[in-house]
Amino acid sequence: MSRYEVRLISVEEKERLMDKYGERLLYEERADIYGCCIKLLTDVKYVKERWEESFYPMSAHVRSHGRLIVTNETGGEQSVFYDPLSKTAFLINVDYYGWVKSIALSVASDILEDSHGINSVHGACVDVDGKGACLIAPSGTGKTTHTYGLLRLKGIRVISDDWFFVRLMGEQAIAFASEKNFYIQADIADNWGEYQKLVEKAEFDSKGRAVVNVRWVVGKGKILHMTTLKKAILLKRDPVDKSVFDRLSPEEASSYIESVDFCNPHMLVKDERKTDLRRRFFKEFFNHLEAYIVNTAAPILQSHNAVKEILGL
Repeated sequence: MSRYEVRLISVEEKERLMDKYGERLLYEERADIYGCCIKLLTDVKYVKERWEESFYPMSAHVRSHGRLIVTNETGGEQSVFYDPLSKTAFLINVDYYGWVKSIALSVASDILEDSHGINSVHGACVDVDGKGACLIAPSGTGKTTHTYGLLRLKGIRVISDDWFFVRLMGEQAIAFASEKNFYIQADIADNWGEYQKLVEKAEFDSKGRAVVNVRWVVGKGKILHMTTLKKAILLKRDPVDKSVFDRLSPEEASSYIESVDFCNPHMLVKDERKTDLRRRFFKEFFNHLEAYIVNTAAPILQSHNAVKEILGL
């Protein structure tokens, strides 16, 4: 799947785009993303329906902090524009809902990391008998596979499978959920047969993805809104390296995550100020946790056993 490029625009350019597309926008929905009111304006019914399934709703009386305008233009190219001053994103001819969802989360992250000292992590987060652990990885290295593998096990509850927010409070790193439901891949049951019923109930899009309520399979008690993080597991896929997992120092963990663009391909603003802000956050973040790295080039059961060993399972 090809990536998208984000072009930063001025407030004046934002106003011109609103004039161009404003009259065609049929639906307006507000999402509560960790206290941020992110408003969706779209003429695509499918996007509006998936948005309602993904996020907790925000009252229509709350003024929006950020906005997404999502529309299709006949014969036009795929384009993503972002005005960082008004926190407004335009997604033109973006036919993959996963990007819509992720850009909404990134708009909220842009707001929170600047104004409130709350940072976001593009990763999964679980709770192991009251102790939080996160899996952070570049795309395609197995984060989702291992998260859902863990969720089958006794004593494991999930906060997020893709994106969570972090507040550093004293000596603790508190992780908070970002979404109401999860966005799964159609092949989730290929490795973990327990999810076959979930796959059968889901309505998958052309990209083989669906927003689902995982409570259908794992039960309401397996979903949490927050946890105190104790361990971070970074993933890599390196067939040359024969080691399966290693303990990392905070400096090694910080260096690795920066080397892979903070494991987040959806950051809207990546200037020097924002990069320094994220660099400082992750240095402090890893000082609060035990950090490990797992090489998922190993067979899946071997690397999954390594993840379980790190978590004491």
